[in-house]
Amino acid sequence: MSGSLRRPVILDCDPGTDDAFALWLALASPEIDLRMVTVAGGNAGLARTLENACAVVGLAGAVVPVVPGAERPLRGGFMGDGVVHGPDGLAGIVLPQGPSPVEAVAADAIRTARPGSFTLVGIGPATNLALALATEPALSDRVSEIVLMSGAWGEGNWTPSAEFNAASDPEALDILLRSGCPVTLVTLELTAQALVTPARIAAMRGLGGGACLRAACDILAAVPPSRRMGGEGHPLHDPCAVGWLVAPDLFHAGKAAVEVECGDGPGRGRTHIDRWSRTPTSPDVTLPEVLDGDGFFALLGQRLARLP
Repeated sequence: MSGSLRRPVILDCDPGTDDAFALWLALASPEIDLRMVTVAGGNAGLARTLENACAVVGLAGAVVPVVPGAERPLRGGFMGDGVVHGPDGLAGIVLPQGPSPVEAVAADAIRTARPGSFTLVGIGPATNLALALATEPALSDRVSEIVLMSGAWGEGNWTPSAEFNAASDPEALDILLRSGCPVTLVTLELTAQALVTPARIAAMRGLGGGACLRAACDILAAVPPSRRMGGEGHPLHDPCAVGWLVAPDLFHAGKAAVEVECGDGPGRGRTHIDRWSRTPTSPDVTLPEVLDGDGFFALLGQRLARLP
């Protein structure tokens, strides 16, 4: 694909099992020019998520700067999710050590990214992206789209009210929703349609491939089934955000107004999603609602099989 047709992307993550897939999908997709990977604490502490991001990029043989960022949210303390991702963030699957991260700060690196417009993809707590936009308002003029894996129409997966990324830093999510940039929100209802099952893991293993695909399949097999999914499998959240950029034909999307609760109490981090214009908030957030799950996993396997 011509370089002029490739979408420049900065990907902010917190690896995290599903973050690894999102990174590999981005690196394997000619539609994306991955300019930078920024890292926050989220699924594990920052020291671990940074190490994991470097390892994932290194296993793919990619030369992409990996930049450390926030180790805690704008307000309050770090939460972490050791139940799904394990204490190491990758469900116990050990990857070879990757290249060293860049000696910089994520928000600064985003603000000073090389000239031209780009897409921000956020698949962890939104802290790094919010810090960049809040401290450099003119940056919004260069952001063509913000794509976030965050939020839920209904029940959360971290609290009864909130999805993990939104709950981790609702103030940061609120900054992005109010930034004036076009925002696409990939929610739990969408990612539930990317259900990892034993049959889908077996199909991916059957593609052969290199070390990245083998590690990816090992990670999928190591993640426990989700109680929310009735024990049938577990949703593969974060690659859906990259999939939206790579293969939008696999999605059906609408528009919605979105607000996030930033107060204390049981509703903290809840995303109020209005698809029917029942609130004064403008319906300016793109909301993917339906995913072709079989097509998505076929894409994921084919792309990851291209990697070393």
